[in-house]
Amino acid sequence: MKNVYDIIKGPIITEKTNKLKENYNKYTFKVALDANKIEIKNAVETIFKVKVMSVSTITVHPKHKRVGQHEGYTQAYKKAICKLAKDNKIEAFEI
Repeated sequence: MKNVYDIIKGPIITEKTNKLKENYNKYTFKVALDANKIEIKNAVETIFKVKVMSVSTITVHPKHKRVGQHEGYTQAYKKAICKLAKDNKIEAFEI
């Protein structure tokens, strides 16, 4: 079994994810590429001591980037949007 800290890489904090958090009680995390929804749910519940109702996952593919004469790709990653139960909240996301 994987360590929960190997599954959850970190939070994704943008304007869009802040609106999801405020309006729908959904939190967004960057997760391991090989993690599944059940592992993500268990990891979030273990780390933050909250009740997760559902998990949606999105694989973000690499984008082609160019800076001057140098070309390359951004890193591919997977993100998970976790919907928490009604009265649950993650305090670590507060800025």
